[in-house]
Order: sequence, then structure tokens, then C-alpha cells
Amino acid sequence: MSLQRFLQDWAIPALIGLAVAAALLLLFPHLRGQTEKVPAVGSFQGPVSYASAVNLAGPAVVNIFTRKVVSQRRHPLYNHPLYRRLLDNMNLPQQERMQSNLGSGVIVNADGYILTNYHVVSGAEEIAVVLADGREAQAKLVGSDADFDLAVLRVELDSLTAIEVGDPDKAQVGDVVLAIGNPFGVGQTVTQGIISATGRDLASTGNGSYLQNFLQTDAAVNPGNSGGALVDAYGKLLGINTSILNQSGSTGGISFAIPANIALKIMQDIIEFGRVVPGWLGIEAQTLSPQLARSFNLASTNGVIITATYNQGPAALAGLKPGDVITHINGDPINDGKHGVAAMATLRPGEVVNITYIRDREVRTTQATVSEKPQPQARD
Repeated sequence: MSLQRFLQDWAIPALIGLAVAAALLLLFPHLRGQTEKVPAVGSFQGPVSYASAVNLAGPAVVNIFTRKVVSQRRHPLYNHPLYRRLLDNMNLPQQERMQSNLGSGVIVNADGYILTNYHVVSGAEEIAVVLADGREAQAKLVGSDADFDLAVLRVELDSLTAIEVGDPDKAQVGDVVLAIGNPFGVGQTVTQGIISATGRDLASTGNGSYLQNFLQTDAAVNPGNSGGALVDAYGKLLGINTSILNQSGSTGGISFAIPANIALKIMQDIIEFGRVVPGWLGIEAQTLSPQLARSFNLASTNGVIITATYNQGPAALAGLKPGDVITHINGDPINDGKHGVAAMATLRPGEVVNITYIRDREVRTTQATVSEKPQPQARD
């Protein structure tokens, strides 16, 4: 057999076959008989279970049951619109009945203090607290504040588990959160979602209060969850669940929580003073609009501009003047007027704060001693 015939019949086809096989092995590695490595369970990013967070926070969340006496007219025709006015004019005796309500609360320290919502215990004559371990006790109402929708209860029990408090100021949109409470009275229930927004103002929804820094979440919150805990993925308290934005009364994917740092400040005020004592700097301010920012040659709209100061008020004594733009309080940015109100809500009279402000395009700092807002003088 000649060399040329050998190359044509055997060598060249063999070389072509080897080249094709090598290409196939490069393109399809599994043909080599090797299996791709599957990541170990421990190497996954993010938790596959939030059980540890629930085990940490769950024992500190309680169920609250209240009872109050309500008066009503029991005449069978009273609900008929044609007879209601006639029966009202007859001055029929009113009968009393007991009305029950339910909600949730959070044990915040081992001394038995519990945070819940004002609307959960408002007007209640009896307040019963049921712990996660099944123990039950009558609770004493220490105090409450309708504007902040917060109330402080206390129970006399041993071996209480207090919740660990997180930092709601560091909460970011997209963070995983858990809502723990007693929806519809079915017992302690955990729902999961994310932080949908921070610094939310509810004034335009009709649910607003003095506080304008709500955490918004899509974790399912239903009637009975009010006063319960909103915790992060590590079981640390971020807020007190307080309201839902849904006319049907059930969750619609939008619910709100009072930040934990503000709720704890309100609790301390109620325990120490018997009422809420908001911090006061003695200024009037407004949000920095783009037009105002341009007129003051500022690079951004972050901050609030002082429009007036009160004589001998903390701000005036610290050297602040109308036209100054406050950008930070104690190092925390004041992004807009709403954040400014929320920042002041966490301050207490006598506390010294560091204020960063801009004057004549120059960044300056000063210190002010927070005071309580003077009460208006009664006229003779």
C-alpha cells in the first residue's frame, strides 16, 4: 500500500475524528464522565430558615385581651331607621354589655414592661396578657399616648424574656423582616416580608400622628397584630406594628410599624414623667425644595432650612439663625422635614446634641441643649 493511499484511507479520517472528539469534549464537559460539584448546603448565601430569629423574638411577644363595658339600646326596633329617632326621644334606659378586644404586645425588659398600641387598650377596664409559654396575668396600664398610638403595660411575672432591640435607623428597603403577633386571635403567628419603605408619612392617609417616620412592610399584618413586633432576620426588634392601609381591615401588602427607638423613648417618658415629653430645639423649619437649594447655592436638597428661632430657645442659644440649613443631628442625616420631626421625637430634655448646618455655603457645627417646649400661657 502506497503512503499516499494510506494517508487518504486511514490517517486523515482518523485525525479528523480525533479533532471532532476533542471539540465535543471541550464544549460538553459532562461527556468526560465528570459531574459538576453541587455547592454544600452551608455555602448558600442567605438563610434558608428564620427559625432562629423566631426562637429569639417569639417568647417576648404576647397576646393581649381587653374587656370594656359599652352601653347600647336593646329595644328590638332601635336598629330600624324609622323608629330610631322616636325611641331616642323616649329616653329608654340603656343596657350595658361587655365588649372584648384583642391585640399583641412586646416585652421590652425583664421588669415586665410591655409595649403595645394605644388603640388596643383604649378604654379597657380589664387587660389580660398571655405569654408565649402559656402563662397568663392581669396587666396594669402604666400610661399611653394617642398621638403616637403607644401604650405601656406592666405585668408581675418571673422569668420574662425581653426582646433584643435592633437599629431601625439602619433598616434598608429590601431587608427581610418578620411580623409576630396574634392575628384574628388564632394565636402567635409569624409572617415574612421585606422593608418596603422607610421614613413614611401617613398624614395624607388619615392614619397620621405626631410621628412621621414609619417603617413600611409587606409582611402580612392583620387585626390582632397591632402592638406586635416587627423584627429583622436575626430576631431583633425594629418596630411596633401599628396600622394597615386597607379599607377591608385585612392585610393588603402595606402595613406600618413605629420604629423601635422612638417607641422606647416614648415608653421611658411615660414611665418617668407619666406623659410624652418631645424634645424641642426652638426652631421653625421647612423642607429644602430644589428651588430653595438653588437659591442658597446648595448641591442637594438634604436638610431643613430654619425659617425662625425662638428667643432664648436651644437653637438660638447655640447660635443658629434663620437661613441656616440643618443637615445632621448627632451625625444622623436629616434628609427632609419628616426625618427632622422623627429625629426630635427621640431626643429628651437636657440632652446635648451636635448639630451640623450650612451657612454661607460653609459647613459648621454647634451644640444645643434640648429642652421641653414651653406650655402656652393661659389668658386671664
